[in-house]
Amino acid sequence: MKKFVMAALGGTLAGIIATTQVAGPLVAQENSRNANVYEQLDLFGDIFERIRAQYVEKVDESELIEAAINGMLTSLDPHSSYLSPEDATAMRVQTRGEFGGLGIEVTQEEGFVKVVSPIDGTPADDAGIESGDFITHVDGESVLGLTLDKAVEMMRGPVGSEIIITVVREGEDEPFDVSIIRDTIKLTAVRTRTEGQTVVLRVTTFNDQTTPNLEAGMKEQIELAGGMENVNGFVLDLRNNPGGLLNQAINVSDSFLESGEIVSTRGRNPEDGERFNATPGDLAEGKPIVVLINGGSASASEIVAGALQDHRRAIVVGTKSFGKGSVQTVMPLRGDGAMRLTTARYYTPSGRSIQALGVSPDIVVEQPRRAPETEEEDEPKSAVNRSRSEADLRGRLNNDSLSEDEIRQIEEDRAKAEASAKLREEDYQLAYAIDILKGLSAIEHKE
Repeated sequence: MKKFVMAALGGTLAGIIATTQVAGPLVAQENSRNANVYEQLDLFGDIFERIRAQYVEKVDESELIEAAINGMLTSLDPHSSYLSPEDATAMRVQTRGEFGGLGIEVTQEEGFVKVVSPIDGTPADDAGIESGDFITHVDGESVLGLTLDKAVEMMRGPVGSEIIITVVREGEDEPFDVSIIRDTIKLTAVRTRTEGQTVVLRVTTFNDQTTPNLEAGMKEQIELAGGMENVNGFVLDLRNNPGGLLNQAINVSDSFLESGEIVSTRGRNPEDGERFNATPGDLAEGKPIVVLINGGSASASEIVAGALQDHRRAIVVGTKSFGKGSVQTVMPLRGDGAMRLTTARYYTPSGRSIQALGVSPDIVVEQPRRAPETEEEDEPKSAVNRSRSEADLRGRLNNDSLSEDEIRQIEEDRAKAEASAKLREEDYQLAYAIDILKGLSAIEHKE
């Protein structure tokens, strides 16, 4: 017995010695890394002092430190940044749905400002700014080499003032200038309307108003239709929606799902990961849904599209989304500033990350570019060149096999078809989505 105890003790001692021998180099490496970090911080202090003492002009020390902090954050990825007290306040106002500016969501790519999407009904949208446009100059000054925050700051200004931005657009041979009048941006998070028997839910952003607006808008349109039995489905239009609050994306997804995972986030440490699940209750009561996306659909929009697609709750139509699959956490700092730091990636219910890949639609439908109208096209068609039918022929036979009610029904159906044709000219992707719901409804009624 004594031998066994001694042997066990010897094994324990050997283990301690072995551990010490392994840990020694590790501790030395960690100490070396810490020493290097402190040396680098000392270097930063030396440079700061030399700039303050010897730069050709007097510098503002606080601005210099803020620039250094921002440079450190922006070197990580395009979405991490330092927010000055003014920027932090502006961001909090923006999430409530009203702020001043042009009305565009932007990111940075290859040193230039890239438009993620214009916001519906804003000065930028009215001026024709498109998702994917590159802004190279603001009022004649190049933005190349500036941080994104600095470039955005150049675009800010008093409401009612004019700004001229230079745009590079795919398909255009030369850059061109766009004049925009700054205005107060009042975001309507959700706009609803009914096309035939289809309720269209246009979600422009994910802020504090989004879920309440969605619920109220759906209720209003269903009541106007005379009840859910008169609705054949819903179109959730997320095109050119740059995203916003994660919790709102979760709430909107939950509005159409009865159960299951909506999205998960995974950070640097496994224990920091989170999963968000749906709760019972479907505002659409099981009616079919088509989600519309395009290259301007980003972040929170992609969470919703990915969740509904993975659960086969919706058919996703349009073109590939933007591909922003990262989560930013806004952390308050001393002095009323804040730090926006990328802390996690998010994953759809099937476990796919859409970072840099985007959500691929189930049915790819491009939005045709409208050709410029000519004077000849603007002129109404005369009776000579208008297409003719049997009804136009002199001495034609009357159709006596139909009642007045049947003729009226045919005329109403024809008017609906003509309205659909007009919508296809105005918004081909939306018309395509509505046609899908019509087809699904027709199959359901036959069954």
